[in-house]
Amino acid sequence: MAVLGVSAAEEKVYRYFLRNPDIAVEEVHAELNLERESVPDCVDRLLDLGMLRIIDGCRMIPTDPDTAVARLADQRLGELHSELQQVTGCRQIADSLRTEQSSRTTASCDVEQVTDLAEMRNRIDDLSFFAREEVLSVEPYEELQPESIEYARRLDLRCLRRGIRLHSIVLRAALDHPPTAAYLRELADQGAQIRVVDETTDRILVYDRAVAVVPVDPAETSRGALIAHESGLVSSIVALFWRIWKQAEELPARDEESAHGTLTSETKREVLLAMCSGEKDEAAARSIGVSVRTFRRKVAAVMKHLGADNRAQAALLARERGWI
Repeated sequence: MAVLGVSAAEEKVYRYFLRNPDIAVEEVHAELNLERESVPDCVDRLLDLGMLRIIDGCRMIPTDPDTAVARLADQRLGELHSELQQVTGCRQIADSLRTEQSSRTTASCDVEQVTDLAEMRNRIDDLSFFAREEVLSVEPYEELQPESIEYARRLDLRCLRRGIRLHSIVLRAALDHPPTAAYLRELADQGAQIRVVDETTDRILVYDRAVAVVPVDPAETSRGALIAHESGLVSSIVALFWRIWKQAEELPARDEESAHGTLTSETKREVLLAMCSGEKDEAAARSIGVSVRTFRRKVAAVMKHLGADNRAQAALLARERGWI
C-alpha cells in the first residue's frame, strides 16, 4: 500500500486489525514482532488516515477495506494533482529567471545551433516531454532503422497518451518499407494525423508553435540542427508546414494498395506514354510535371502492377490490356 502513502508497518497493523477486530492495541506488537514503541505511532497514523476508528472510547475497529482504499486513493490523487500543478508552475520560474538575463544574452538564445547528436536527442526529448498542445513534423525519410523507430515511437506515443495533437507529413515512399509503415499506422491508430507527399526536402519539428527545430543543412543533417525560439521565425516555419500539409494527401487506408500500386488509370496512362516516348527520364518527367525521382517511382509502380520485369515488357503488357 506504499503507493497510497501507507508504510509497510502501518499496513501490517491494519491487516492484523482486519483479522482481529477486537484485539487490544497492547497485544499487537507481540503478535506482529514489532517494536512496542512503533505500534502506537502506527495506530495514530492509521487513525489519521481513517483506516481505524475508536468506538466506545476504547475499542479499535478497522474501516472497511473498500472505503479505506477509496479514501486513500482520493487523498493521494489530490496530493499528486497539487504536485503536478507545482511542476507545471516551473515554467513561470523559467520566465522569471529569464528576466535576469541581459538583453544581449537573451537575443543570442533566440536561435541555437546544436551539432552533437546525443545533445540533439536530449533536446528533442525535453521539447517532446514539455509539449502541452501540439507537435508538427515534416520527415522526408523513405525508411527508418529499427532503433530510430523505437526512439521516435516512444516520444510520439507518450505525447498521444497525454492528449497532445500530432500532425506529421512523411514521404509516400515510406509506406513501402513495412517496419516504417507499421510504425506510422500505429501512430494513426492512436490518433495522430498523418499525411503523405511524393516529394519534400523540408525537415521540420515544431512544438506548441513556440519552438521550431530545423536542420542546419537539409542535404546533410549530420551538420546539426537549429532550435528557434524567436516568434517571427517560428511563425514562418509553422506557415510553411501548413502549406505542405494542404498539398499533402491523407494516409491511405490499410485495405488500399501500397503507395506503388495506387496510381489512377489516368496517371498510369501518362506514365506509360512518357515511358514509351523514347525520351530520357528527365524529359519524360518534365512532360508530366513531376521530378525524375517521382517519375521513376511511378514507373516502378506501373511495372509492379503489370507484373513486368522491365520497361519493354511493361509497354507490351500495357498494350495488351488496352492501357495505351
